[in-house]
Amino acid sequence: MSLRSFLKSASLCVAVSTSAIAAAAQGTEIGFGNSEHDGNAPVEVTADQLDMQRDAGRAKFTGNVAVSQGEMRLFGDVVDVEYAENAEGETVIQRVHATGNVTLFNGAEAAEGEDAVYTVESGVVVMTGDVLVTQGDNTMAGEKLTVNLDTGIGQMEGRVKVFFNPESEPETTQ
Repeated sequence: MSLRSFLKSASLCVAVSTSAIAAAAQGTEIGFGNSEHDGNAPVEVTADQLDMQRDAGRAKFTGNVAVSQGEMRLFGDVVDVEYAENAEGETVIQRVHATGNVTLFNGAEAAEGEDAVYTVESGVVVMTGDVLVTQGDNTMAGEKLTVNLDTGIGQMEGRVKVFFNPESEPETTQ
């Protein structure tokens, strides 16, 4: 399996409404999702260095790491990939852990933080470390963002702060 869900999360479609502004406190839910991402598209990883531990099922990319799939882009200082063979003998990605200056892009939408962990089986991405989500002129910041890519629902935790510009209300996918 490719980075389908992890990179799909980059299609950040943050449905920030006036009710979200009123709820700008701990545990604010936000809408995520745009299932138009092709999770079967080829994945390209570029880095200054690769440390491959085939027997351990790990690949560690360091230095100016860029991961892309279709229109999605993930950047970080270090990206660790854990993989294994499935029952059909295909290599599948189990977990991706990006650290240091992590940014996830899809067009004009982005999420930034210091750390992101994507667990493929559960379809959950957890981003921590001064997380900032932007869509157009609208932003949301907090300490931790958890996104279930299968349901398209995300939750921002910690001291949540929302800046909503009503003149540039984002399109929702729901």
